[in-house]
Amino acid sequence: MIVLMYIGILIASIIGAFIIELLIVAMIPGFYVQKRHIEKTKHPPQDREAELLGLRKDVSFEVNGTPVSAWLYLPGDQSAQVSCIVMGHGLGGTKNMGLESYAVRFQEAGMAVLAFDYRYLGESSGDPRQLIWIPYQLEDWAAAIEYARSLKEIDQARIGLWGTSLSGGHVIVTAAKDERIACVSAQCPLLDGSAGRSELLEMVGITYILRMVVHAQRDLVRSWLGLSPHKIPLVGQPGTIALMADAEAWNAFSEFAQGDFVNEACARIGIRMDKYRPVNHAGKVKCPVLLQICDNDIALPASLVQKAEKLLGSLAEVIHYPIGHFDIYLEDNLEKAVNDQVTFFKKHLDQIKAC
Repeated sequence: MIVLMYIGILIASIIGAFIIELLIVAMIPGFYVQKRHIEKTKHPPQDREAELLGLRKDVSFEVNGTPVSAWLYLPGDQSAQVSCIVMGHGLGGTKNMGLESYAVRFQEAGMAVLAFDYRYLGESSGDPRQLIWIPYQLEDWAAAIEYARSLKEIDQARIGLWGTSLSGGHVIVTAAKDERIACVSAQCPLLDGSAGRSELLEMVGITYILRMVVHAQRDLVRSWLGLSPHKIPLVGQPGTIALMADAEAWNAFSEFAQGDFVNEACARIGIRMDKYRPVNHAGKVKCPVLLQICDNDIALPASLVQKAEKLLGSLAEVIHYPIGHFDIYLEDNLEKAVNDQVTFFKKHLDQIKAC
């Protein structure tokens, strides 16, 4: 009994110390992280050109009472209901950061497109601003799909999903939950948030990782207490505190950052990301999936791609590109990727139409 009593005291002491640590982290000053401003923009997407030409229109729908901003692209020929591609960006991205380059190509191929901003980001509503929270984003995906299905111009049986990076994982999870999805394109997808952990540790060191954990804890506990969020830069130069602190990410966001882009994020996502494993949902997907793999992406090791292929079986169509994670958004690489996507979507969505 004495041993059990001491064990109980030890456990209570550990829990108490942890709670005190969380409260200290949440409340004490001195955790401010300098903002990192990105020059906007070297090569801006033509995000207003399509609107001026009448190729798209602003629409909105609600998720739990919060308005979500979206762009709807309809093809010229609407003599019958058309297929629709629902698009959402990756980590911290907004719809005017390059999505139009893809959307216009899908539209030219005869498909409608619904591209949306997640709640708390871009032109969508929601507080706190710059909150990136995976369960909420998955709710946004489900709501966007239902909105697309409600449009009279759209064939409900021919809805495809397009995701990239973090949203490349979202579309796999969403398709696993919604068997009515016709096909999925996952570009350089995040299949497992814990992948590349050893490489990251080697690059930045354990001290940096622990600092990031403390920032994430601070924001999360402050949210529990109803306090203002603790934000850190979304992207930063190597060695700085940011969700993505590397030169490749910084340069990529500098290419596409637009007027409404804010280089901040609520830090709490830092302790949620490594628990997100879309690959574990792949076995429940019932539709064709295009996996576009950047071979030099450290967050997507070959073993993980093989696991996804095995779980998807004959539904998987895999294309490899000998480039890094962010290279796929640029120039010739983007052209190759979007051509492959158009071919994939036309093949599977037109097949349903023929039936």
